[in-house]
Amino acid sequence: MSTTAFDFDWVDAFTDRPFGGNGCAVVHGGAHLGEDIACTYVKETSLVECTFTGPSSVADVHVRYFLASREIPFAGHPTIATVAALRSRGLVRGDHLTLETQAGIVAIDIQGDEIEMTQIAPQFGPAIDPSLVAAAVSLPVEAIVGQPQQVSTGLPFCITVLKDHNSLAAAQLNLDALAKLAQSAGADGIDLMEPFLVTLQGATAEGDTFSRLLMAPPSPPEDPFTGSATGAMAAYLWHHDLMPKDIFIAEQGHGMGRPGQARVTRVGPSSDMTGIKVAGQGFVLMSGRVHLPDRL
Repeated sequence: MSTTAFDFDWVDAFTDRPFGGNGCAVVHGGAHLGEDIACTYVKETSLVECTFTGPSSVADVHVRYFLASREIPFAGHPTIATVAALRSRGLVRGDHLTLETQAGIVAIDIQGDEIEMTQIAPQFGPAIDPSLVAAAVSLPVEAIVGQPQQVSTGLPFCITVLKDHNSLAAAQLNLDALAKLAQSAGADGIDLMEPFLVTLQGATAEGDTFSRLLMAPPSPPEDPFTGSATGAMAAYLWHHDLMPKDIFIAEQGHGMGRPGQARVTRVGPSSDMTGIKVAGQGFVLMSGRVHLPDRL
């Protein structure tokens, strides 16, 4: 079988140390590969997502994002990982660059070791029945604060506020109930309706929020840190007057032994947000060559 060798970097995103945050493999120069090859590669890594980069005529770099099941338009921790990987190879000049994604052009600013992405203006979707969300994560409906809602800053999530850390820790994904939730919302697949669960208390004294994302197969059972959902979550909190700060610290992954942290900044007033900035660090854990087939 004919194969092509690509450089790759495995980066832990939203952390400054190995084995923290969320891992992502960045395949340099592979943006032209087919979805079947890219998704199979994601399965091989056992990661949640991987990115494939290439040249762009409208931005500095073209980035494609893949789950084990499909291509998605955007993802947060892979964006941090991709920029960290490009920097480690000397492919980033200056402290600003742009990424071409299916969700639009994503602006990146680099301040020291911190990488900040500006996610697009939030889009607020329908409110979701709390009882359906509660069943999907095996919790009583009383554990949910307010009304869950589908929100996107590049990728849609069902944002769900929980009352305390005990409820967050007790959540377990129920695939049958998740399928009913997805059907009620008209989602194209249950992996597009996994509730992003958040509490208004950090995992550490530094944090303002603490979150979890439980995932359906073929993805791993839980995502250590979800940058795109963090942006959507922040937009929800500001939109519903649940976050008094203009800048706050979001935490995720601590219960998995993979603590991650992001600095989140609102762009514009809460009544008319024009973007959400999510910033974090990336640690390049390993680098090498991967030999991928031209077709399966």
